[in-house]
Amino acid sequence: MSIAMTLHLLGVIIWVGGMFFAHMILRPVLNKRLEPHDRLPLLVDIFSGFFPWVWAVVITILISGFWMLFTNYKADIGLWLVIMSLVGVVMSAIFMFIYFFPYRQLCVALKNSDKPKSVATVNLIRQLILVNLVLGLLVTVVTIIGKYGLLS
Repeated sequence: MSIAMTLHLLGVIIWVGGMFFAHMILRPVLNKRLEPHDRLPLLVDIFSGFFPWVWAVVITILISGFWMLFTNYKADIGLWLVIMSLVGVVMSAIFMFIYFFPYRQLCVALKNSDKPKSVATVNLIRQLILVNLVLGLLVTVVTIIGKYGLLS
C-alpha cells in the first residue's frame, strides 16, 4: 500500500499543483505581460508540456486509487472514499474532455489563424481547469477530514 499511496499522492500533487500554478500564477502574469495573439501559441506550448504529465498522473491516480480501495478498504468504504473516487473520475473525465475537444480545437484554430475561435477555446479550457482545480482542492479537504474520522 505504501508504494500505491506514494504514487497516488505524487500524482495528485503534480496535477492539482500544476493547475493551481497555471490558473493562479501563470495566467495572470501572461495576461499582464503579453497581448492575446502572443499568449495563444505560448499556451499551446504550455499545454503540450503539461498534458503528457497529466495523462501519466491521471492513469497513476486512478490505478493506485482503485487498487487501494479494493485491496485495503474492502469492507470499510466510508463516504469520504466514495466522494474521493467519484470526484477523481469526474476530474479525469473533465481532463479527457479538455484534451480531446477544446485543446485539439485550439491547435487547429491557431494553425488556421482563427483568433476568435482560439480565444473562445482558451477561455473554455481555463474555465474547465478552474472547475478541476476547485474539485481537486475540495476532494483533498474531504479526504483529510474523512481519513481522520470527521466524515463518515
